[in-house]
Amino acid sequence: MLVMRMKSTYAFDKGALESLGVVLDSHGKMPDVIIHYTDKDWLLLIEAVTSHGPINPKRQKELKKLFGASSAGLVYVTTFLTRKAMINYLDEISWETEVWVADSPTHIIHFNGKRFLGPYPE
Repeated sequence: MLVMRMKSTYAFDKGALESLGVVLDSHGKMPDVIIHYTDKDWLLLIEAVTSHGPINPKRQKELKKLFGASSAGLVYVTTFLTRKAMINYLDEISWETEVWVADSPTHIIHFNGKRFLGPYPE
């Protein structure tokens, strides 16, 4: 894991992110968790819906700008505690993103696009 949000502050491995071309401001709009999936060279940008809401088109654009210099591919993931909680946000979730639900941890929901899971090159 490269970044984790803890209350209103962040802990992150600045060197690891910089090695991927990402320079972050600790006061910026970072996602709740960033994981570098080294086998695929992807950065999983994870938002807990309870903190800032889902990854909607506006948030996806912000994350693309913030991580645009990354040499790793970007994968956007919104997380929910339950599928019932997800229902309230279905119309906001951006296409070409993923959803993970804690009460069904072995499954992931893909919101359309050309590929099942992975970054979308510009």
